[in-house]
Amino acid sequence: MKDIEFGSIRLKLSELMEKQNISINKLAFRSEMQRTQLKAYKDNNIQRVDLAVLARLCYALDCDISDLIEYIPPKE
Repeated sequence: MKDIEFGSIRLKLSELMEKQNISINKLAFRSEMQRTQLKAYKDNNIQRVDLAVLARLCYALDCDISDLIEYIPPKE
């Protein structure tokens, strides 16, 4: 059976934070999240996406979900 490459999902939290000039501490306060959890999302070092976390981030950063997540198609 052939392995199929489906692409990947990338969180653009780091870019959004830089663009809005917001620190991880300030974002943690606004989103009522732990800095360690935010760091994992910022570094794209998560295994499962929590929709409640995405909603908090969108609210705290005043952005749309498409500003936060990017689909990267597979290389063919």
